[in-house]
Amino acid sequence: MPVDAFRTGRLDLLPLRVADAEEMAEVLSDPGLHTFIGGAPATPEALRARYERLVAGSPDPAVSWCNWVLRLRAEACLVGTVQATVAGERAEIAWVLGTRWQGRGLAKEAAEGLVAWLAARSVRTVFAHVHPGHHASAAVAAAAGLSPTDRRQDSEVRWEMSVGP
Repeated sequence: MPVDAFRTGRLDLLPLRVADAEEMAEVLSDPGLHTFIGGAPATPEALRARYERLVAGSPDPAVSWCNWVLRLRAEACLVGTVQATVAGERAEIAWVLGTRWQGRGLAKEAAEGLVAWLAARSVRTVFAHVHPGHHASAAVAAAAGLSPTDRRQDSEVRWEMSVGP
């Protein structure tokens, strides 16, 4: 699935590039971002290596890795990422927004835009996994139209929605 740029009200969603690693390392540098996802902030070098793998694409030809950086037009800077792992008519999505830009509805805007982008490309089921204690992420999932299910993966709640006709 080709990944193209698109916009929402305040954001440009730009296909991920390896060259974004340095700026994104700064955006994602707050250890608090890892409270629910684990790990620690990546160095620019580690993030560059990760982005090289992501940009190269999935080794499975039936799976597309779709990754964008979020550029806030008003501040002319990157503020986070969204991603979708697409297999057939199903897509698992995720988002992360730098601490400095949280609380402005940007993650919700990006997730809503991503769901619309996927629906326009024949994706019929969208899901995400959210830690049960991560209320802000649950609010993003709900704003994007997903609803919690009884299913769990690694203690995270599976949120899901059907899109399209």
